Amino acid sequence: MKDIIKEVHFAPMQEKHLTQVLAIEKNSFSLPWPRQSFVYELQHNNLAYYLVALHGADRVVGYAGMWIILDEAHITNVAVHPHYRCCKIGTALMLEMIDKALLLGAEKMTLEVRTSNKPARNLYKNLGFMEKGVRKKYYSDTQEDAIIMWKDIGSATRAT
Repeated sequence: MKDIIKEVHFAPMQEKHLTQVLAIEKNSFSLPWPRQSFVYELQHNNLAYYLVALHGADRVVGYAGMWIILDEAHITNVAVHPHYRCCKIGTALMLEMIDKALLLGAEKMTLEVRTSNKPARNLYKNLGFMEKGVRKKYYSDTQEDAIIMWKDIGSATRAT
């Protein structure tokens, strides 16, 4: 399973992917986004870009989203199907998002992550994100703090 990343490709998220995206969302987050939030992002938010990781022709194994606001890319969500975690798909998704953000004119990228989400925090740190602040009681389900992370991508080169 570890070499599955060699069989994964990326595509812009479309509405046809949402059933699988929502299943991953439900398995990944205590406050999953509803379908209508993704539909809005895909159809109406001109600042948004969403990507899916596909295994084979149509099996969604992960996804990520961001908003491009001026020269900043704000990651909205990143998730990988539980059966495909620890296969470098999260890293590959983030590298794809960085590439796309650069193409769209971003120079910096930011995100929030739960203080308790050590795997995600390690992933982001390994990609060069730095912890720059805390949003107190950011997550309404648990009142958990969020770590604010930033990365200067303006001079980023893609790691392989």
